[in-house]
Amino acid sequence: MILKSKFTGARSPGAITLAATLASLTIFAASPARADRCDDIASQLKNQIDGLEVGKTAANVTYLSHPQAKALSLGCAGRSYSSQLFAKAASRKPPPAFLNLVASAAAIIFTLPKDDMLRGVTRCIKRMGLIHGDDVSTRYRRLDMRCVRTQTDASISVSRSLDQ
Repeated sequence: MILKSKFTGARSPGAITLAATLASLTIFAASPARADRCDDIASQLKNQIDGLEVGKTAANVTYLSHPQAKALSLGCAGRSYSSQLFAKAASRKPPPAFLNLVASAAAIIFTLPKDDMLRGVTRCIKRMGLIHGDDVSTRYRRLDMRCVRTQTDASISVSRSLDQ
């Protein structure tokens, strides 16, 4: 006489452990290792803009360098923004090459057309002056732009809020 178990689906503890181990290995093997989103954007900037060098990353800020800019940085995921580009020109009135650099970088970071970004950056920089003052904040294409001018240089910050 052959005895049958009531639980035909029962397995030994070793088989269950082996199955769980194999399942977890296939899950981890299927997902490729990904770099940080900020690092991906920095590498895209380096590949698409001539003369741009990527520096160190500290506290969610990647420092960049370019001959047209005195200072250049890419900020990722702060408390009040999702991405931010900061650029400082060496002169009080930035040359068109600097505006082109900022527009190119902003177009890559925020995935907008370069012509639109050039229009927004130029509008922010040109708005500084006697009527509006040396600290101008504008919105363009759901982006926050802030231009500041001192006695020796001008800077622009382009960011997107977390809620957009």
